[in-house]
Amino acid sequence: MDRKSNAFLETEPVGKLMARYAVPCVISLLVAALYNIVDQIFIANADYLGSFGNAANTVVFPLTVVALSIAVMIGDGCCAFVSIRLGAGDKDSAHKSIGSAVLLCIAAGLALTALYLLLQEPILTLFGGQVNDETFWQAKEYFFWIALGVPFYIFGQALNPIIRSDGSPKFAMASTLAGAAVNIVLDPVFIFVFRWGMMGAAVATVLGQILTAALSVWYLCHMKAVRLHKESFRIHTGLAEKYLPLGLCSFLSQISLVMAMAAIQNMTLKYSALDPIFGQEQYTQIPMAVLGIVMKFFQIVISIAVGLAAGCIPVVGYNIGAGRKDRAKTLFLRFLAAEAVTGGAALLIVELFPQKLIGVFGAANESVYYTEYAVKCFRVYLCLTILATVNKGTFIFLQSLGKAFASTAISLVREVVFGVGFALLLPLRFGLNGVLYSMPASDLLTFAICLAVILYTFRTLEPDRSQEASAFQRTARHA
Repeated sequence: MDRKSNAFLETEPVGKLMARYAVPCVISLLVAALYNIVDQIFIANADYLGSFGNAANTVVFPLTVVALSIAVMIGDGCCAFVSIRLGAGDKDSAHKSIGSAVLLCIAAGLALTALYLLLQEPILTLFGGQVNDETFWQAKEYFFWIALGVPFYIFGQALNPIIRSDGSPKFAMASTLAGAAVNIVLDPVFIFVFRWGMMGAAVATVLGQILTAALSVWYLCHMKAVRLHKESFRIHTGLAEKYLPLGLCSFLSQISLVMAMAAIQNMTLKYSALDPIFGQEQYTQIPMAVLGIVMKFFQIVISIAVGLAAGCIPVVGYNIGAGRKDRAKTLFLRFLAAEAVTGGAALLIVELFPQKLIGVFGAANESVYYTEYAVKCFRVYLCLTILATVNKGTFIFLQSLGKAFASTAISLVREVVFGVGFALLLPLRFGLNGVLYSMPASDLLTFAICLAVILYTFRTLEPDRSQEASAFQRTARHA
């Protein structure tokens, strides 16, 4: 890579660089989040599905995250490796890595689909599907069609970062947007016009995923920096052993989230049955349905937080490499402020307008218990959203500083040790409310760790005098 072509990363105002790099990343992640939340909105507003359908959607959601974890391990790892090899002028390794990644995506997608179809009922039960008979039936219907789309979903999600590594972030974003648009258009048609129920919601999602995958295939035939050949499409084991570990952090981040969701959903299932109101058959599915809605809203907030952080990675990396620790520190400060503002805005929404939020998800068709529990869930479960966004941003910022091990370790502590631990322990004392307390308790303790990491990182970003003099000379030359 020509160093001069990226010299502006060392000279342009930090705020301007944040906007240029973070906004496209935020948009891409928000669009990806739409796939799940759009289904839930239309399902909730169908009077013949309602909270039963919402609960079913919540049960299946972690299983789509499993597919995503595989996709990001292959895609993010290949993206990082290809970027490095292209920077070194090694196009041979680049095209072979991409071809190998394509085959791995196809194989992984087919294998996961087969596993899901063979073990459908045990898997759904593991994630709380046995709330009641109606929810379990709807979860099975939705899951069957979603499972058929898994190969397309993995392929499209894995190719997205690979396309970005080829220098086409706008096409990567457009392919995801196109798939989401198909889902948004077809969901109401299939659910309200054809009345296909959960099958309609799932089929609309899968058709959107197929379009994203098809656009990715088209791009593979028209790549800019890399040209794929027949020999590219082999499982080049030596290269796979190099790029897959680079995506391990992304994989662990997603799969640990699945573990936390499994614990939370099972505790919700168990303690709903013991609750004096939700223990009644006609209301048992409500806590699971509401929990899914709150998780989907939180996913939107976290998509913004992750997008802000991921967008800053190339800027931070370049300035660290150039010895401009002062600029990296300034970026870290502004970035943390942006994360706090994001969390603060979300907090104001959930605390001041929870009824408006739940109204979007079909509250008018449900009992008063649905609305009351949803309001409580939003206000309690997400009461420390500011800390959650700062925590998530800190994890990713550590990656940009080359501290992948520290980032992964803290992320695992948050999701597995605290997320799973509190979800299992707090309900023993507080019942169903304990499930809600698990989120803020996890974020509070994680923030205590992150605060120590942030203060230490600030100290490591103090530039020495020789670096400042060298940076001043480079800036003068670029001016």
